[in-house]
Amino acid sequence: MHPKIHAAANPSKPAVIMAGSGQVVTYAELDANSNRVAQLFRSLGLGHGDTIAMCMENRAEFFDLAWGAQRAGLVFVAISNRLTAPEIDYILQDSGSQALFTSNYLGDTLDQIETPVKRYIVGGERAGWTPLEGELAKMPADPVADERAGTDMLYSSGTTGRPKGVRLPLPEDTDVAAVNPLAMIAAGAFGFTGDSIYLSPAPLYHAAPLRWCMAVHRLGGTVVVMEKYDPEEALAAIQKYKITDSQWVPTHFVRMLKLPEEVRAKYDVSSLKCAVHAAAPCPVPVKEAMIAWWGPVLREY
Repeated sequence: MHPKIHAAANPSKPAVIMAGSGQVVTYAELDANSNRVAQLFRSLGLGHGDTIAMCMENRAEFFDLAWGAQRAGLVFVAISNRLTAPEIDYILQDSGSQALFTSNYLGDTLDQIETPVKRYIVGGERAGWTPLEGELAKMPADPVADERAGTDMLYSSGTTGRPKGVRLPLPEDTDVAAVNPLAMIAAGAFGFTGDSIYLSPAPLYHAAPLRWCMAVHRLGGTVVVMEKYDPEEALAAIQKYKITDSQWVPTHFVRMLKLPEEVRAKYDVSSLKCAVHAAAPCPVPVKEAMIAWWGPVLREY
């Protein structure tokens, strides 16, 4: 249950597809990229239990970094790209992050971050930041010698004060491919399989989108990521990629239901087998309307 297993068995299968651009990352590429990321961490002196942070928009490199940290035994923190520099500084310091990976999506906010961490820019250049691509090109694509399972550390939104991080110990089972509870839930309760084509419409810095995408990767499915949620574009992605499984929050449903009937009717959603929803209670009329439209595929947890 790990991308490296699927890379060996089915290297050319898409692991990630960016819905808007159509960019594809195969399992072989995800395996090699994440190995190079893990090697970079070791070159920086980062070892088991050390912490790194990621703060960027939805992009394919998010998974290279997350899986690289996971297989290097690191703790990885996903920070909202909507925060101010002082808010980002707080999370960097509170989590003990030693490196930050970001992109020019944050604009001038990057110049205001004060925490003394190692700074890497993804997909571009910026004064004071090291381009990640150039550093990864120097790294071997082999697993690090002391590969072991790492874990995430995710923060609350901070609506009632400072964001609160939940720091869990590293998994007792050091095997990066050890059984993962969320992947087992996805498979057992919701029927996800290696044939799943999973649509993720939400920001990857949130807990559920990141964890569920990684669960799909453990199962060997394909993750289709929307760069930014748009209700009609979500329907277009379902039709284009023949999405079988997905995860939503009620607001996504509300916005899709507000589309004109003729727009909703344009798109074929018959490929959907499971539409998981969570994060907030779904109003009964909304859920009934979605079931009437999509069929009995909605699953709430």
